[in-house]
Amino acid sequence: MPITNTDFQNIALAISAYGDEAYTNAKKLNSTGIVAPDQRIDLSGESFIGQFRWYKPLSATVNVASLSSATDGTYTSISTDVADFVKTVRTFGAEQVNMQETISKQDGLAKIARDFAEVRAQDEHDALLSVLKGVALNEVTLGDKGGSGAGGVIAFDTDVDTAATGMFCDINALGLHGAAATGASDERKLFDSSAAGAARGERLFRSIGAAFKDYEPDFMYLVTSPEVMAEMRAANLIDETLVTDGNLEFNTIFAGKFRLIMTRANQMISGAASGDLNARSTKCSFVLKPGVIASAAMPIPTPVEVDRNAASYTGGGSTNVWYRWGYAMHPMGYDWAGSTSAFATNTTLAAAASYSRKMDALNLGILPIFHA
Repeated sequence: MPITNTDFQNIALAISAYGDEAYTNAKKLNSTGIVAPDQRIDLSGESFIGQFRWYKPLSATVNVASLSSATDGTYTSISTDVADFVKTVRTFGAEQVNMQETISKQDGLAKIARDFAEVRAQDEHDALLSVLKGVALNEVTLGDKGGSGAGGVIAFDTDVDTAATGMFCDINALGLHGAAATGASDERKLFDSSAAGAARGERLFRSIGAAFKDYEPDFMYLVTSPEVMAEMRAANLIDETLVTDGNLEFNTIFAGKFRLIMTRANQMISGAASGDLNARSTKCSFVLKPGVIASAAMPIPTPVEVDRNAASYTGGGSTNVWYRWGYAMHPMGYDWAGSTSAFATNTTLAAAASYSRKMDALNLGILPIFHA
């Protein structure tokens, strides 16, 4: 009788080595040009917050000389200001039962270590997005409500007032873009599909023109959703030439005026009161100046720590590994008004009450545009 495979204890399936599934989180904002170091952000202090200071513009008194009056001229004084920023420390860890490796033949902690950079980058992106949303919510709640979603009445000939007008634009609100939208038939998207060519971008240009006026930067970043990107592609607005910024390449529109950062991360704020925004404006796109978020890494004692417990699991033992990192992310022109007795969470970073405008609106760099 011949020997066949039935005479052996065959394994039915061949087992491959473990591969890695690619991460498909929303594209990150923290590795783009909207984030920049700021030498004034010093994290070496003892508190949960730090401070930086600057000279305010002169309010000069110019005298007219006289040959007949001996009256003293009026002196010009200088003034300074100071703003707070908040620190945060994040941790990430895992535990492994030592004896599991004898069964699985795999070291799970190696996976944790290998993907740490992705975890930290995702955390910093989440914090950055929270800062943008917190600033946007703060400006929306400052805005001139005007009734029934007519907030954010920025205009070409009127400077933004911290007491009356928020630094944001609601495309569906009464004012800059016409009458307030009242239903689906008259709601307005960021790009006007009824116009042709560059005219489709009139709402975008009017928004940044009214916000930044004659201090509009040469180029800005537009954080755009896949939906808005599809609208721009359908209108043939995407420039043919890519712009290289550091190690990144950006699609642009309008001859490089806007560098596009496409992400499906939800940019819409939550918590605005009724009347702050028009009901038809359910989406948000951020227009950002370069370097609008100051970022600094904080030195952390024992950034990586391994702990072994030999007695756990009835003597089999376990191994714990913890990663720790800290940083500050601060929006240009604002003062931290949140808690000064704890490290910032993403929830506090996204709270309207955590920010107070410190500089003239034309020195700000975050413009949330709300649209349908």
